[in-house]
Amino acid sequence: MTFDAKPFLAQTSTRPGVYRMYNAEDELLYVGKAKSLKRRLSSYFRNSALAVKTQALVAQIEHIEVTITQTEAEALILESHLIKRHKPRYNILLKDDKSYPLIRISQDAFPRISYYRGRRDRKDAEYFGPYPSSGAVKHTLDLLQKLFRIRQCEDSYYKNRSRPCLQYQIKRCTAPCVGYVSEEDYARDLENTRRFLSGKSVEVIDDLVARMDSASQNLEFEKAALYRDQIRDVQQVVDTQGVQSNSGNADAVALCSEGGVYCVSIHSVRGGHSLGAKSYFPKIPKGEQGESVLMAFMAQHYLSHDAPQEIVASLDAAEAELLSEALTLHSDHRVKIIRRPRSDKAAWLRLAQTNAQHALAAKLASREGMGRRLAALQQLIGIDQPPQRMECFDISHTGGERTVASCVVFDAQGARKDLYRRFNIDGIEPGDDYAAMHQALKRRYSKVQRESGRFPDLLFIDGGKGQVAEAKAVLDELGITEMIIVGVSKGPERRAGEEQIVLPHQERLFRVDAANAGLHLIQQIRDEAHRFAITGHRARRGKARKTSVLEGIPGVGAKRRQQLIKHFGGIQGIMRAGVDDIARVPGISRSTAEAVYEAINPNA
Repeated sequence: MTFDAKPFLAQTSTRPGVYRMYNAEDELLYVGKAKSLKRRLSSYFRNSALAVKTQALVAQIEHIEVTITQTEAEALILESHLIKRHKPRYNILLKDDKSYPLIRISQDAFPRISYYRGRRDRKDAEYFGPYPSSGAVKHTLDLLQKLFRIRQCEDSYYKNRSRPCLQYQIKRCTAPCVGYVSEEDYARDLENTRRFLSGKSVEVIDDLVARMDSASQNLEFEKAALYRDQIRDVQQVVDTQGVQSNSGNADAVALCSEGGVYCVSIHSVRGGHSLGAKSYFPKIPKGEQGESVLMAFMAQHYLSHDAPQEIVASLDAAEAELLSEALTLHSDHRVKIIRRPRSDKAAWLRLAQTNAQHALAAKLASREGMGRRLAALQQLIGIDQPPQRMECFDISHTGGERTVASCVVFDAQGARKDLYRRFNIDGIEPGDDYAAMHQALKRRYSKVQRESGRFPDLLFIDGGKGQVAEAKAVLDELGITEMIIVGVSKGPERRAGEEQIVLPHQERLFRVDAANAGLHLIQQIRDEAHRFAITGHRARRGKARKTSVLEGIPGVGAKRRQQLIKHFGGIQGIMRAGVDDIARVPGISRSTAEAVYEAINPNA
C-alpha cells in the first residue's frame, strides 16, 4: 500500500522534532530530526529532485511516526539515541562505539574551556554533557566563545604569549594571557558559562541584564550594546542540559480523544535521556470515559512490558495508588506514579500530550478518518453525498477596532491552508458583526463568480440565526443557489459539545450528540476559522498601533513586555523561545507564557 502523504502532511506540526519511517513489516527504515517537521517531511514527497537512495526509501514507507520536541537541540539528541539504539538501515551508522563528547573546564587561574572525549575525572576539571556529536560540541563552544569570551587555546600557546592573538581582536577572548582582564571579571564570565551549561539560563540573563543596565547608567553604551547582544544570543545556544535528567528511567503517559477515537502517547526517558514518544490507538467500547480508558490502558501495557521506576500520568489518587502497587508487585523494583509533576517531569507530560494530539490529528486526517467524519457530516446535514469542499467564516475585533474576517477551507484531505483568506473590514459601524459578515461574504463570492472559481458545497457560519440570515441574504443577492449554509451556534452555556446547528434550507435548529463524528468535524472547522481570524486581527491591530506583537496579549502589560524583551534580548529572541522558556521569565505564569507563544507563533 502506497503511503498517503497528503493528509498526513496537512496535519503535521511546524514545530521541531524527530520522525521515524516504517515499512509494511513495521521495520524502522530511517530516523531524522527537523527544525520544522512539516517542511522537512514535505521535502520527501516532491515529484522531482530526489536522490536515488531517497526515492528507494520513500517507495517503502508504509507509515511515519513523529515525536515533537521543545527545541531543535532536543531533537538532535533524541535522533542520536534512536539511531544508536535501532540502527535503521537508511541512516549513517557509526562504526565505532566511542563515548559521547563533553565540554571540559580546567582548574587554572584563568581556566580553559575545551572539547573532551573520555572518562570524567572531577579531580582536575569540570565536565558538561554528554553531547550527541562532536559537531554539537564544537558548535556550542563556538557560540560560548562569542557569548562569554573564555579562552579555548592550548596551555602551551597560552603561557608563551607576549601580546594578544587574533581571538582578542575579533572579540572571542578577553586576553587573560597578557593581563587584559582581571581575575574577578574573568571569573564572572566563567561562572555565567557554568550556569548556562547547567541550564540556569535565567540566572545568566539576570546577570547580563544587570550589567547592561549598569553600563547604560555609566554612559558606556558600547558595552551595554555588547550585553544586549549577549542576551539575544544566549537564546540560540543549545541548552543540552534541558533535555537531560537527573532521574534514571521514567515514562510520561497522556491521553486525548476526538470523534470517538482515542490516542495514548508514552514519552520515555531511559538512563536520563529522552527516547521520544510512541503513540497507541486502543479500541474503546462506547460509553467509556477518558479516565477509565487511561487507567485500563496503562494496566494492560505495563503488566505486559517492563515498567520504569516512575510513570507520570494524570490519574486520580485511588487509581494511582492501585496501579503503583500492582506494577511494583509485577516488577523487580518499586514503581511510583506521579500525578502532579513539576519541572522536567511536567515538561515530559506536556510533550506526551502534544504528541498524542498530533498523532490523533494525523490519524483523523487520514483517508479512513476523514472519510468517516465526512460520512457522519453527510448524515447529520441530510445531503445526498459527502461534501467535497467546505468553507467557514468568522469575525474578530476588539471593541470594533480593526475588524478582520477569516475564511478557512477544508476538503476530503482536511485543512487546505494554502486556500485560506482574510478580509480587512472597513466602512462599517464598529462592532457590527452582521455588516462585517455581509462584507466578507460578498467580497469572497463575488470574486469567485468573476473568476469562475469553485464554490463550496457547505458554507459554515460561526453564529446563530442572525448571522445565517445575513449569509443567506448575500447569496440571494449574488444569485448563488448551489451552496448549503450551516450555522454553528455555541448554545446557551457556550460549552464545546453543546453547539446548536442551524440549517436554513430545512428550517431546523437542533442539538447533536457530543460524540457525533460529524459534529467533531464541524467543531474543528469552526475553531480553525476562529483561530485564523484572531491572529489576523491581532496582527492588523498591532500594525495600526505601531506596537510590538506583544501588544494586546491577555495578562501582558507594559511591565511584562519590558521583562520579556530584556530577558530574550528583543522580539526575535522571544519568537525563538518555547513555552517553557517564556514561563521561566519572572512574573510570567504558565498560562500567560502559552498566550505569548500562541500570539507570536500563530501557525505552530
